[in-house]
Amino acid sequence: MSTAAPSVPAAASPLLSLDGAVGAEGIDAGVAAHYGGPNAEQRRLLGGTAVVDLSHRGVLSISGPDRLTWLNSMSSQELRGLTPGQSTETLLLDPSGHLEYAIALVDDGVESWLLVEAAELPGLHAWLDRMRFTLRVQVVDHTLAYATIGTMAADPAAVALTPASPNGVPLVWHDPWNAVTPGGWQYAAETGHPGAAWQWSEVLIDRSALPALRDAVAAGTVAAAGLLALEALRIAAWRPRGALDADERTIPHELDWLRTAVHLNKGCYRGQETIAKVHNLGHPPRRLVLLHLDGSDSVLPAHGDEVQGDRFVAGGEPERRTVGTITSSAIHYELGPIALAVIKRTVPGTVTLHVLSQGLSITASQEVIVPESAGSVAEIPRLPRLGVRAPRG
Repeated sequence: MSTAAPSVPAAASPLLSLDGAVGAEGIDAGVAAHYGGPNAEQRRLLGGTAVVDLSHRGVLSISGPDRLTWLNSMSSQELRGLTPGQSTETLLLDPSGHLEYAIALVDDGVESWLLVEAAELPGLHAWLDRMRFTLRVQVVDHTLAYATIGTMAADPAAVALTPASPNGVPLVWHDPWNAVTPGGWQYAAETGHPGAAWQWSEVLIDRSALPALRDAVAAGTVAAAGLLALEALRIAAWRPRGALDADERTIPHELDWLRTAVHLNKGCYRGQETIAKVHNLGHPPRRLVLLHLDGSDSVLPAHGDEVQGDRFVAGGEPERRTVGTITSSAIHYELGPIALAVIKRTVPGTVTLHVLSQGLSITASQEVIVPESAGSVAEIPRLPRLGVRAPRG
């Protein structure tokens, strides 16, 4: 995953001047973590009456008649049949199948619009430029012109948003996470998946419209929710975010990302061999879990905190060993403290885990997302075992 400095506006978002706004830190610096009430903000966001300022994110466009076939040849999703206004997501992998970039994409019939993490934009832009060769494509950074605003409202106008439409098609990306996309595969249990209720969209607006959006929030026309609210709902929906939940070893199977970002029946692309081998014949080395955390110490684990599990040895005391790391965490308005963690695949789903954070050991129960059995879906007939046979006759 790229960690280069982002080519995004250095100034803080106008929405940070709202009463009660508290700025986010780290990769989300420049927008609000919350506006004074993260739990209430979650409820308003779920109710479709709030917006989330994501104006620190990056925006690229790819124009030219070869854009979809070009992107299709390099990334994990089938893109050649996208129609104007259709949303999808795709992954760029390294030759060994490890995740490099996660891309939200909407095509307007003239240009493909890529919504990406701020820190990843420079690296992705440079890589795409190197891969153009003689194809009829052009990559442009539009981050200074357009800002990303998130919402769960069905209609952007209901939350005072007017989508940009430079080519006549509103630029609204609808997250596909609420269902398994064509060509995808879900490792999580088929029933009860919390992603079914995830109705998330990201709207590109003219960056010059941000002050008007701030004023609409100040006037009570629309509510604002911070990133803490968004992260809590995302984690509860088991929705991976590459910038937090992935590392340099991540393959999509580990995060159940074959569900929406991978087409298993498309042609070759970089990393495709690993996708196919692990899915059909092997198992991902790690798996994503949702952790319900003991909140009695009022400590919320942070990204990178160590996750341990007890190994029971016959006739001896349990041995506590490191089995993974926390990738995302939040306080959910109903579930309390929760986290996503990536742990070793072989850790049983029934094992109680312990998170080491700020000098404390926090007990955590698992909710299985990717099961231990993930992968090996191909039914390969077993050959009879060859052994010593008695001579005939």
